[in-house]
Amino acid sequence: MNAATPNPRVAVTSGTFDPITLGHEDVIRRAAERFERLIVAVAIAHHKKTLLSLDERLSLAREVLRDCPNVQVLPVDGLIMDFCRQQGAATVVRGIRNVTDFDYEAQMAAMNAKLAPEVHTVFLLPQPALQCISGTLVREIARLGGDVSQMVSPVVAERLRQACART
Repeated sequence: MNAATPNPRVAVTSGTFDPITLGHEDVIRRAAERFERLIVAVAIAHHKKTLLSLDERLSLAREVLRDCPNVQVLPVDGLIMDFCRQQGAATVVRGIRNVTDFDYEAQMAAMNAKLAPEVHTVFLLPQPALQCISGTLVREIARLGGDVSQMVSPVVAERLRQACART
């Protein structure tokens, strides 16, 4: 594996983004203000049955973040610390909504520090009005025909409607 020297101005945020929510967008946009380059790593997610395909998730993330010139959306398969090394990222940005997220993310941060001590983890909370939004809940509401327009961008809401119609 080629490893670039970690650059403190480069960060990675990762997830399945199935779908990308307004909470994700909020964390990504605020992280993008703090780093010269932010890579949104969309997980291939072999272990999950996603509603949206990898190509759809990549396309939606690129669409809703198109106004962020320093944000790059890439697929990721494997360990995020390996991806960070390949990209030369010195920081992983993780969004946390609540104590449950924090417990899980703190454990992951500690394990990631063992795998790549040169890469640091930073936690960001979404704005309070967005902290209740999760991809799981958005998918469930969409599958049941509910209105998700306050939880995702319009293009994402439309893609979810189409995806739910085909399942």
